[in-house]
Amino acid sequence: MKLLAPHPTPPSALTDTLREQGYAVLTAQGVCELTGCAIDELMALRPSWDDLPPDNYLKDGGRYRRRRHSSLVVRGDAVEQAPHRAHWQPLEYNALHGGMQRWFEPVTPAVARAAAWGKLLRGLGSVFSQIRGAQPWYVEAHQFRIDTAGGIGRPTPEGAHRDGVDFVAVFLVAREAIKGGETRVFQADGPRGERFTLTEPWSLLLLDDERVIHESTPIQPQEGGGHRDTLVLTYRAGGFLDG
Repeated sequence: MKLLAPHPTPPSALTDTLREQGYAVLTAQGVCELTGCAIDELMALRPSWDDLPPDNYLKDGGRYRRRRHSSLVVRGDAVEQAPHRAHWQPLEYNALHGGMQRWFEPVTPAVARAAAWGKLLRGLGSVFSQIRGAQPWYVEAHQFRIDTAGGIGRPTPEGAHRDGVDFVAVFLVAREAIKGGETRVFQADGPRGERFTLTEPWSLLLLDDERVIHESTPIQPQEGGGHRDTLVLTYRAGGFLDG
């Protein structure tokens, strides 16, 4: 089945597109232009996805998700590592896993020290400050691998949802020997929706979490099994979500 490609936004139009429709997609080249990263710097991060511990909190009984999680504060050009903390969401935003203090292993020091890591965090913070005003951004970083070793893997087992933050950035890092994994974005208070499949490594979906709902469809294996790797960065004004 032919995959439906997204309609990418040029970096020069990114803030206007986010203001107008609440979401935008950038190509990997667009990500590099926006953040000042070289594609080689981004690709150098990819092997770290081979070292993600299992997510032991899945309430559907699945074993298809691996992840690491860290918290940071972005203040202009400064990126501060916050003390390691649990990931928490209210039931209002995550009916499946909300209300739980979920402790995951942190992003490794090697990733946190990588040149691309800070550039991504600062570049996105600059975009969001243009839209909402300059301020500290409280960022949670999630490295995810969804695999198909057990058959079906679910990128968003909670279904279509918001995250309870201001902005969400979803980077597709790798997509190997799978089918499915279609992205769906819907207006939170209207009929408009769009669906597409991210396939290019380091392409990016940006979401205004107050205005849109999003999900990714389950993945199935091809040729003996595969996986889908993503980096999800959530930006929130005023502080971290805490239970």
